[in-house]
Order: sequence, then structure tokens, then C-alpha cells
Amino acid sequence: MANTKDPGEKTLSVAPSKTLTIKRSVEQGVVRQSFSHGRSKAVVVEKVKRRVVGPGGEGKAEAAPAPKPAAAKKAAAAPEPAPKSRAAAKTAAPKEALTAPKPSGVVLPTLTEEEREARGKALVHARVREAEERRVAEQEARRRDARDATDRSEREAAEARKREEEARRASEEETKRKAELEARKRFGDDAAAKSAGLAISGRTLVLEDEEDGPRTSRRGGKTAAAAPKPVRAPTGEKRRGRLTVVTALSSGEERQRSVASFRRRVQRMTGHRPSDEPKEKIAREVVIPETITIQELANRMAERAVDVIRMLMQQGQMLKITDAIDADTAQLIAEELGHTVKRISEADVVEGLFDTPDDAAYLMPRPPVVTIMGHVDHGKTSLLDAIRQTDVVSGEAGGITQHIGAYQVSARAGAKITFIDTPGHAAFTAMRARGAKVTDVVVLVVAADDGVKPQTVEAINHARAAKVPLIIAINKIDKADAKPERVRTELLQHEIQVESLGGETLEVEVSATKKTNLDKLLDMISLQAEILDLKANPTRAAEGTVIEAKLDRGRGPVATVLVQRGTLRVGDIVVAGAEWGRVRALVNDQGTQVEAAGPSMPVEVLGFNGTPEAGDRLAIVENEARAREITDYRQRQRRDSAARGMKMSGSLEQMMSQLKSAGRKEFPLVIKGDVQGSVEAIVSSLENLGTDEVIARLIHAGVGGITESDVTLAETSGAAIIGFNVRAHKEARVEAERAGVEIRYYNIIYDLVDDVKKAMSGLLSPTLRETALGSAEVLEIFDVSKVGKVAGCRVTEGKVERGANVRLIRDNVVIHEGKLATLKRFKDDAREVLAGQECGMSFENYEDMRQGDVIECYRVESVQRSL
Repeated sequence: MANTKDPGEKTLSVAPSKTLTIKRSVEQGVVRQSFSHGRSKAVVVEKVKRRVVGPGGEGKAEAAPAPKPAAAKKAAAAPEPAPKSRAAAKTAAPKEALTAPKPSGVVLPTLTEEEREARGKALVHARVREAEERRVAEQEARRRDARDATDRSEREAAEARKREEEARRASEEETKRKAELEARKRFGDDAAAKSAGLAISGRTLVLEDEEDGPRTSRRGGKTAAAAPKPVRAPTGEKRRGRLTVVTALSSGEERQRSVASFRRRVQRMTGHRPSDEPKEKIAREVVIPETITIQELANRMAERAVDVIRMLMQQGQMLKITDAIDADTAQLIAEELGHTVKRISEADVVEGLFDTPDDAAYLMPRPPVVTIMGHVDHGKTSLLDAIRQTDVVSGEAGGITQHIGAYQVSARAGAKITFIDTPGHAAFTAMRARGAKVTDVVVLVVAADDGVKPQTVEAINHARAAKVPLIIAINKIDKADAKPERVRTELLQHEIQVESLGGETLEVEVSATKKTNLDKLLDMISLQAEILDLKANPTRAAEGTVIEAKLDRGRGPVATVLVQRGTLRVGDIVVAGAEWGRVRALVNDQGTQVEAAGPSMPVEVLGFNGTPEAGDRLAIVENEARAREITDYRQRQRRDSAARGMKMSGSLEQMMSQLKSAGRKEFPLVIKGDVQGSVEAIVSSLENLGTDEVIARLIHAGVGGITESDVTLAETSGAAIIGFNVRAHKEARVEAERAGVEIRYYNIIYDLVDDVKKAMSGLLSPTLRETALGSAEVLEIFDVSKVGKVAGCRVTEGKVERGANVRLIRDNVVIHEGKLATLKRFKDDAREVLAGQECGMSFENYEDMRQGDVIECYRVESVQRSL
């Protein structure tokens, strides 16, 4: 390119009658472009000049090349110095007009301070935006470089893999070629010539390819003998493409036979005879449980089941492939076949499920678990209501607690305390035992006006068995007849010495109704918890105990669980007893759904496949297969124990006990309750009602409403149905009315026990009670026609009644017992004869009466017995 013309300049023109304007200074030039083949072209180019305001305020023209728009933009956006005053602004305006390049015809207004500030802010924002764009561009460049480096490494790895694959293929080709050469040497030149697969002679064409062997083409029904073709040395390369007659004849090299085709040919020649080389024996470690089927044992050893059965037949055992053998026999067979054996037990499936040690670094303080225990009606639930500021007592039937409950409250210092409220009734012994097992501290509530009672003593024994500390809460001190000192003295009889008497057991005098000393009780519980230093690991898998379980018609099986270690979350797979499930929801004691439950927190768990037993331990497993394995094992254990209990033992003692109870009457019952603990308490109470003559036979006991299957079961066994805090479904009620099955509903346990006791008492045979009426002495014997012998007697004591039972005594020996047939006085029938009077008596079917005999008269009464 060459510049061929000097540009001209346009000057600033000011007209007095027109608005001040500035024309853009432009330089024009001609540039000649050269092309191929000697062609050229002249192009007119304009070059714009701009003025730059220097520090002295004088404008200086500077050429701005057109190909750099970014530099021009920065120069246009440069800040302008603000004038000091209005006069200075007027003086500086023309200079600024000279410096700012404007298109011709545009009016240059005077800039105010606000406009200058706005322009300055816009410039600052533009700079910030440019810096941000620059930073984003740098980050994008770094990411692009990292991506390029990753792609480069992947390409290099792919190339390395490709080279390895090519080397492997070359090695395989070399091995294949050597194998073919060895085969040719072994089978001779004839086989090699035949493997070439090409023979042409006369009108017959013979081709042999890799798969189908020789093919013969006949023309005109005549077949010519195939002449052998000389064998050429192998070239090491395999022909590619389709094999035709033309290519076979025109080719100067021999077509190679594949390895698979050669193997098939060798098998045809040898007649599929097995190889003489023995296979290498693989020794395996075989896991053998207590019992295993022959098929499973053969699979684990990778042996044929026929061989295992043959070995068992040699030992004298004729078994099928589906039969089970014991672990000792399986071990003998496995070791004889050269395998190593690892013996396991079925109980190993639950090994490591509970009580795994925690790392001390992850242990955190946890709230204490406090169980409220005591005698019935001593104020346990009222005390807990006063602490929680709730009213649970009013919702309990009969004013007594019949369910175990778990709650969490906050003390004054903000620390949380978990309370477990247990029933005090005698029937709920198992519930109290469960509460004592999971607790850290036992608060024993004793009424100041009632003292120590049987269930108080039982609670003390439960606390001792669980080895947990006791806190004595002396309740109802606001009553007029309250005697706290009497409670302290009575506790000494059971080796409980409180602090006020020089002992170590903490004591607090409280009043649930007046809310007296409740804060002091909470402080003592917190103090006891600090002494125990209770800690747990919240990050591990959860472990807990099922306190109560029930079957809710709307929500399904629901278990109240106290989390003892770890954290239980929604979605975890849990196992409790013989039931498992995935946690669908967690509900706290206030009825709110939570996502997780930490240590010492009681929650209701929804999602079990069935209702677990109260008292079962809960644990989290890693998958459903493990959960099914554990529950299947536990269900088998329960079935086996039930079957062993039903089998008749051969011991003499049990045989005698069964003979003794063979004549007992049975009162069949079907029990349905709201929760597992209530059903357990009812069953225990009814079993204790049994005697040697009558027992309560429980056909079925379960949790949930009364269903049609329960009615059918009761109808078949002739039993009555008892519902505790549950109702029968509509279909079950209709079925019960049709079948005549009685359904009784209860909500208080001792009413249920009393009614069953009365019903069982009706099955007892009545007691015969003898009441003496009087006695008479025989004075003379008379023979009366048509009547027989009649004894003339004098009543010596009491009275004698007609139809009463009599006993004939001779020489203080009872000769006869029977009934009085006739009683006469002076030839008239008498209803009764009093003492001192004479009468005539005759017996039914007995006449051997003698003078001097004594006749006793008595009455037999039937008295109904009760349990």
C-alpha cells in the first residue's frame, strides 16, 4: 500500500449570526491496494483527528487512527476538570468545545456541576465494569486452559491405550501364526494342503471356507477328482474381503485358516475326546452355616451336585439335591474335595448390630432420661403435668395412667430433660421394668398421706436391678394429713436412707397441685446428671429402645422410640425385633414432625412393616437386604421356640402336671388392645387368675381394632372378644351379630380383670355346705303294712324336718346315709318335729334300723364359689 495524496484540513468557522459549531477535522488520503496477477485498486481513506486537552488547558490536535476504537472510547470518556467559578466555566467552555470532537451541526451546551458529577460517576462505573469484565475474562481463560490441559491428557491416555491395543493385537497375531505353523508340522503337508481349501479339477470346484468345510459344485451330474495344489509358504497376513473363484485363482498367496475353524477340525478328527491334560484344581474357602442344602453346598464349592451326592452315598446316606445336611457332614465333604471351611452360626447375622464402641473424640453431652415411678394414685402423672404445664391426667380413663409416655422438657438453665411416665397399677409390672431399663435416673414418687405401698417397693426393686440412682419425691405435702417424716421412716425399712437422715439418696418435698418445689426437683435431676457425666455420639447410626407400639388405622404401625445413641433420620432403614421398615416420619412429644432425633429424644416412628414388640431394641442397617436377613432370622427363632413349647416333653414332672391340668375348665378369650404394653399387662393379669379348676385360655392377643378375622376366630373357638380402648370395625360388628359372638369393651384395666374373674367363677363347680338340723334316738321298731319298718324315735336335739338328709349311726359308726321318707306324729304326717317330742320315721330304700341307733338330720346347701 502507498499513500499517494496529502490530506487537507478543515478549520473551525464561527458565524456571528449562527450558533457556534465545530466541524470534525478529517484527513483524506488515497491508498492503492495490490492484488494478484498485477491488479491494483485505489481506495479513499479518511483519517479523523482529535484534540487532547493537556494539563495547561491548551488543546493539541492528535491524529486518531481509525482501526483502534477502544483507544478512542477511552479518550472520549476522560474526565474534565470542573471550573472554579461561573466566569471560569464560561471561559473554559470554548476550549472544551475545541477539545471534544463532535459531529458537525451539534450544539455544544454548557455543562453544569450536576452533569459533570453524573459523567464522573458514569466513568467510574464504566471503569468498574471494565475491571469486572477483565476479571471474568481472566477466569474464563484459566478455565479454558484447564479444560485444554484435561483434554490433552485424555488424548495422550487414549493414544497410549491405542498403542497398547496395537501391541496386544500384534502379539496375538504372532502367537496365532506360530500356532498354525506348529499345527502344520504336527499334521503334515497333506493336512496343510487340505486346509488351503482350494482344489480345481475338470468340471468340479471344491472350496473350503472357515465355517462350513468343503463345498462341492457339480455340473452335469459329473464329479471330477480334485487335484491337490502345491502349498505355498504362509505370508503371515490374513486375506481380507470375500473369497471367490477368481480371487482364489489369481491370488499368489495361500488363504489362512482361522483358529476357531482349526479347533473345530481337530475336534471332528478326534471325536470330541476329552483332553488328557488334567484341569487345575481350585481350592476355595467355603462358608458353611449350621444347616445347608446339597445344592447350595455344591454351588459354594463350584462342584457338581452329583459328586456330592455320590460321596454321601459312600457314607451310607441316601439324600436328594434339595435335602439339608448338618455343618459337620458338609465340612467333611468340603475338606475331602480339597476346600477350606469357615463355619458360621445363624446368630452371626445380628453380630455387630448393637453396642459398637464410640470414639471418645465424638462424644457430646446428652440430656438425662428420667423415669417417674411409684404406687398407683400417688400423683406421678400430675407431677409431670405440673412440670410440663399440660393436662394428661384428664385424658386418662378412670384417672389412672395405663400407657407409658415419654416427654422432653427444658429446665431453668436451658438444659433438656427426658421424662418417662410409667403406670403404677399392679398389672403394669413389665412396663415399669422397661422404663427402668432405659433410664438414667429414677424419680420415686411417694404420697405423703399414704406412705410406702406395694408398687413403691416394686419400683425400688426395679431401680436396683437397673443400677440407676434414686431421687425421692414426697408428693401431696399440701394436704392436711401429710406426714413426710413417716415416708422417710418407712423407706428405711427398704434400705433407702435419704439425705436428711444422713444417707446419700436425694429427696424433695413437692406438691403437684400447688406447684411447690418443682424447680428444686429439676435442679436435683440436673445435678445428678452432671455427676453421671452422660455423653453420646450424635454422628453415628442410631440405636434406641421401643417403649411402646401400637397399630393406628390411619398411620399404620407406630412405635414410640427413645433414641439412646446416634441420630435417627427420616429415610433410615431400621430394625426392631422381628419387624423392619424405612422411616417415613418422626413425630416428637408435642405432635410436630421432625427430620432427625438425637440422643435421649423420644419420638414416634412411622414406617414399620408390622407392629414391633414393646421393649425391642432398634438399630439402623445399611440396606433392605440386611434388614430382611435379620428379621427372617428372628422370626424363625420365634417360630422354633413356639414349636418347642407346643411339643410334649418326655419328662415325668411335666407329664404329671399335664395330667393334673387335664380336667381343668377353660375360659377362651380373644384380646385386642390399643398398644402393645396394655395387651401385655392384660395377658399377664388374666394368666394370674387361673386355678387348678379353671384357666383363661387366650386364643389370640394383638394390637389394633377388632376385625372380621378376630370374629371368625372367636366363633370357631367359642370365645368372647374383649376390646381395650379399641372398637370393632363395622364389618366385624355385623359378623359378630350374625354369629352370636359377644364383644365387650373396656377402658380401665381393673374393670376388665374383675369381669373376667366373675365369668371364670361361674365355671367353678359349687361347694356343698352341710348344716346340722338335729338328732333323734330310736326307741322302738314297728312293722307297718304297706310301709315297712318304722322307727319310733324321740328328738333329743334340734329338730327333724321331712325330706331332710339323715345319717344312721350305730356304735358311733355311720351305717347309712340317705333321705327321710316319712315323718309322722300320732298317725299324722308332720312337716317338722322339735326337740323333746316323739315321732315315727322311715328311710328311703333302707329298713335295717335297730333300737338304740342315733339318727342325725342335716341339710345340704350349694354355695357358689369365686376366684
